[in-house]
Amino acid sequence: MSDVFNKILEAEAEDPEFARDFAAEAARIETIDAIINALNDTREDRAMSKAELARAVGIDPSTMRRLLSSQSSNPTLGTVATIAVALGFRVVLEPLPAHDCKRLTNPMQACASL
Repeated sequence: MSDVFNKILEAEAEDPEFARDFAAEAARIETIDAIINALNDTREDRAMSKAELARAVGIDPSTMRRLLSSQSSNPTLGTVATIAVALGFRVVLEPLPAHDCKRLTNPMQACASL
């Protein structure tokens, strides 16, 4: 089945707008996943419970549990920044590696001139 999916995806990727949307969604998912995992790992390294972190940032513990445990988490940048500060970090931008630019940035920028 994955061969069929990959062939369909390959064919769809010929459409610049599909390629842009696919790249944007992939980047969004990968970025959120990496940030949430880093926050949760840091929380664990600090031996903080999810409830303690929730109290530190002023949100309901069940909200923190969902944020750090859910496969479909989509926190706001403000929430991420607040949690990061409570753990002694800040959120910063960094350039993508060249292979990610080719895979993610290029399809998105290709639609800028359509």
